[in-house]
Amino acid sequence: MENGALEDIEVTVTFLEMHVPPAYSPPPVPFNRQIALLKTKDIPLHFYRYLMDRVGRKWHWVNVLRLSDEELSAGIHREDRDIRVLYLDGSPAGFFDLKPHLPKEVELAYFGMMEHATGQGIGRWFLGAAIAAAWSHGPRRVTVQTCTLDHPAALPLYQKLGFEPVAQKKEIVHPMTFAERAASVMRP
Repeated sequence: MENGALEDIEVTVTFLEMHVPPAYSPPPVPFNRQIALLKTKDIPLHFYRYLMDRVGRKWHWVNVLRLSDEELSAGIHREDRDIRVLYLDGSPAGFFDLKPHLPKEVELAYFGMMEHATGQGIGRWFLGAAIAAAWSHGPRRVTVQTCTLDHPAALPLYQKLGFEPVAQKKEIVHPMTFAERAASVMRP
């Protein structure tokens, strides 16, 4: 390892699809906590990076953190982008990011919760809300991908709520050093 660089990690990416809205009722909202799910409008870049870092740090979600302000803004400030932030007892606790594609496909590009929100009985409800939001765009299919670095419950939960695996491939993840991550998240 030269200059503090971290070793690359080989991962298996699983691609999943859903072709019809789920036949089940969405999971109920957990009643034991104050929960809010708010749709963003023109989310500030620093807040999106904060969410990406706090949700994805442990799972090496680094691609978005490496984007310039211009690249990130062009992606997340599109009219059709649907980004929603989960709040638990008044504080940010997770987010999902829906990326519509033509023709008639919505990708659940990012979905996750911060560590303090896991194990609270919220995950299934939160994913159900993301799936319902995706189908509200009127797609023919909803897609998502997960990899072997993601939370071990991710793939089984996607499948439990109706996604079916359609493909797998190997990819290389280039982890960020602490200095890279700090420079990304702390930029003006």
